[in-house]
Amino acid sequence: MAYAIEGTTGPWEVVVGLEVHAQVISQSKLFSGSSAAFGAEPNTQVSFVDAGFPGMLPVINRECVTQAVRTGLGLNAVIHKVSRFDRKNYFYADMPQGYQISQYQHPVVGTGVIEVELSDGSVKPIGVTRLHLEQDAGKSLHDQHPTKTFIDLNRSGVALMEIVSEPDIRSPEEAGAYLRKLRSILRYLGTCDGNMEEGSMRADVNVSVRKAGEEYRTRCEVKNVNSIRFVMQAVEAEAARQVEVWESGGVVKQETRLFDSNRGITRPMRSKEDAHDYRYFPDPDLLPLVLEDDWIAALKASLPELPDAKQARFRSEYGLTPYDAAVLVAEKATADFYETVAKGRDAKIAANWVTGDFFAALNRAGTTIETSPVSAANLGALLDLMADNTINGRIAKDVFEAMVETGKDPGTIVEEKGLKQVTDTGAIDAAVDAIIAANPDKVAEYRSGKDKLFGFFVGQTMKAMAGKGNPALINETLKRRLG
Repeated sequence: MAYAIEGTTGPWEVVVGLEVHAQVISQSKLFSGSSAAFGAEPNTQVSFVDAGFPGMLPVINRECVTQAVRTGLGLNAVIHKVSRFDRKNYFYADMPQGYQISQYQHPVVGTGVIEVELSDGSVKPIGVTRLHLEQDAGKSLHDQHPTKTFIDLNRSGVALMEIVSEPDIRSPEEAGAYLRKLRSILRYLGTCDGNMEEGSMRADVNVSVRKAGEEYRTRCEVKNVNSIRFVMQAVEAEAARQVEVWESGGVVKQETRLFDSNRGITRPMRSKEDAHDYRYFPDPDLLPLVLEDDWIAALKASLPELPDAKQARFRSEYGLTPYDAAVLVAEKATADFYETVAKGRDAKIAANWVTGDFFAALNRAGTTIETSPVSAANLGALLDLMADNTINGRIAKDVFEAMVETGKDPGTIVEEKGLKQVTDTGAIDAAVDAIIAANPDKVAEYRSGKDKLFGFFVGQTMKAMAGKGNPALINETLKRRLG
């Protein structure tokens, strides 16, 4: 069922396009040698170029161009062999040049596509209009002084990729799926870390509504939304606001708005500029960017296996369900961890442990795979101990918890705690006989047809053996004795 907003005049279709600003992973900025690292003391990573001093000339950072082209290739997009930098003129205190160096009519990357998986199992292609390089502005801090605004230019000149989607998105869910997929691709490529909390990936959300079959109506842009959840909420809130405006006889004005996550509403920021308002013109300090075919081909050959290809391989090579494969490839670190655990072992059991007990342990500890106390090698070793009947599945859960707490390998824990599984048939026979002797009434009921009591005998025997009995042997012995 397609997503729609129900108004008093019937359903309204939501139309969304996203402009994602992704900070390029590079040591230095787009046009200067200043560090692009996050978290330094204010105004300690600023060159004369970044500060807009007169006569300072920008010099293009080759690595930033490389990262943009690799991203374009990862999005199955057209790479433009000739592109150009323009000046986008506007005036903010945190942009000392008085203009932003960006790409307008001649971006380095053209049209591409991202395929997103939706909750109903369907796959939807969402078009990418363009990817262009531009420099970031500085940061205005309004909460440091009661009457003054402070300016931090550390971010001024940092390289951004602006990735613009087609207006193909039709629901908050699709917007969230698109952002998650784009973030995953960027992180696989190593071109952006996707850290929305630090501002290295943020989205401008263009929203309009229309009746079925209509042309596009006026859109509004919700600026600088810094989490996927907030993007989804902003789509819903702004679409609902526009429906209310249209249905009350008003007209939606083209404007830039901000999302108030505390109140769940958007509020006006300024009237929306058109391209001519920025007075774009080619930057006279920068020559056109010309890329060579061999260089592009070499970058393409060096790309890593990306999420879609990895997901298809996980399904064919490991026999995983589409859901398990999608979960495991969402982050490259997770996929690599899983492959180490699954190598030479039962792939489905490995997937169950990684997506079940392991993920749950990470959530409880508030940690990540990179800082997990349980390594992939040790989780694999735990599966080996189950496979060779050293421990059973129930004991494995206890061993895993001890691994989380101590960081020790499973073999050491099993030895220290004396948890080896009992496979001695004599010991199992004795335990079974003791349980049967202690419960003559239950034995009579079982033999008279109450088959469900079998689980009672299994549980009592396991309890008597402190969970160390081999389940298969216990079942076999009980069936023989009770029969």
